[in-house]
Amino acid sequence: MKKIKLGIPKGSLQNATITLFKRSGWTIDVNGRSYFPEINDPFIECAICRAQEMSRYVEGGTLDAGLTGKDWIAENVSDVHVVADLVYSKVSSRPARWILAVPYDSPIRSLEDLNGKKVATELVRFTQHFFKEHHVDVNVEFSWGATEAKVVSGLVDAIVEVTETESTLKAHGLRIILELMQTNTQLIANHESFKDPEKREKIEQIALLLKGALLGEKLVGLKMNVPEQCLEKVVAILPSLNAPTVAPLYQSKWFSVETVVDSGIVRDLIPKLLKQGAEGIIEYPLNKVV
Repeated sequence: MKKIKLGIPKGSLQNATITLFKRSGWTIDVNGRSYFPEINDPFIECAICRAQEMSRYVEGGTLDAGLTGKDWIAENVSDVHVVADLVYSKVSSRPARWILAVPYDSPIRSLEDLNGKKVATELVRFTQHFFKEHHVDVNVEFSWGATEAKVVSGLVDAIVEVTETESTLKAHGLRIILELMQTNTQLIANHESFKDPEKREKIEQIALLLKGALLGEKLVGLKMNVPEQCLEKVVAILPSLNAPTVAPLYQSKWFSVETVVDSGIVRDLIPKLLKQGAEGIIEYPLNKVV
């Protein structure tokens, strides 16, 4: 099998990406300041690259594949093959949002109110295109960071910034006017690399296991013992991917019942199961669900 060159995003997503790969079966070892971390797979060669630049290197063929945000693919207008959507971050499992925000006491209430105004953002090209599509004439300038502070101090009239929880916006006393786009991490591939059967097989393997690890984070396994007379009632309230597994216990009128459920419902589900006669309930984490 041919070796592929895989881009790992540098910065805020780096640790979350390395953790996700570990849950998927790959250990990535970043040694100090090296931009070429080791990985326990002879057919993958890793390179650390800024998410903002990843799609350009994948499009150009320097990298066969890489992980970056949907937003930066749009910003760079990159022609790449999107292999998989992967919703994960250092903060939450929700897609991040690029929003337009102003100070809370600003008279600006709509896009039209920004005619002739100044907007700061790191996502310059996308923002310019967005306002042009909506026929609003604004001056969009690049922000190197601390974007929220620029609008608070009056250097600009509004900002286009990414947020997941809105906590930073609220801390700076900012008000959201509208959402421009939702973004999430994507596994992307160079078109020529993806046409190569051996490289494609490896890239698709990575996508399969990364998605399996992400799904595993959201689900848990439940196992319990249920007496025969309570079995139908217990099974009736059990959600599952397909159907729960039910097996008779040896020389007994009891059954072992096992299923996979969303981790968010377990705290409400377990008391209901106990009331219906289930006993010895075990909850266990899942590494991957494929």
